Amino acid sequence: MDSSDASSNPRHSYLAVAPGMDPAASVAAQDEFTRLDRAESFRLLAGVPVGRLIYTSNALPAIRPVNFALVDRLIVLRTAAATVARKVHDMIVAFQADDLDPATSSGWSVTVTGRAALVTNPGTIARYQAAPLMPWAPGVRDQFVTITTELVEGLRVGESPGK
Repeated sequence: MDSSDASSNPRHSYLAVAPGMDPAASVAAQDEFTRLDRAESFRLLAGVPVGRLIYTSNALPAIRPVNFALVDRLIVLRTAAATVARKVHDMIVAFQADDLDPATSSGWSVTVTGRAALVTNPGTIARYQAAPLMPWAPGVRDQFVTITTELVEGLRVGESPGK
């Protein structure tokens, strides 16, 4: 393997380069991302109202836009009983939120991986009902799901002042 090949560089060995693509361009694109620490990732998550719940359903990936709140380092979702609440209970799921600006090619993305749990404790439900979490979808939304935040990965691309 040629030493100028991006895949021979241990720092970038995880990058896959499509046939016909310039490996240097792939490395340059990777260098555009800045990793965010856990505290900054949580700060950014707390500032947006909508994210994406990623889970498996019948062995296939499923992604649902959801509004959420960050409460005590837990992602809290408010949903209907007949929706994904029962499907994701006690499953490892991912949650992703971002703020991207196409005009400036900048922004951030945070992905959280953790265990989802349907909340059944009446005291906890009452506490979450007081959280700033108003559902966007119509209908009764009286179920709460929490997602632990064991793994948190935040990335920033380009200049994103004030975000």
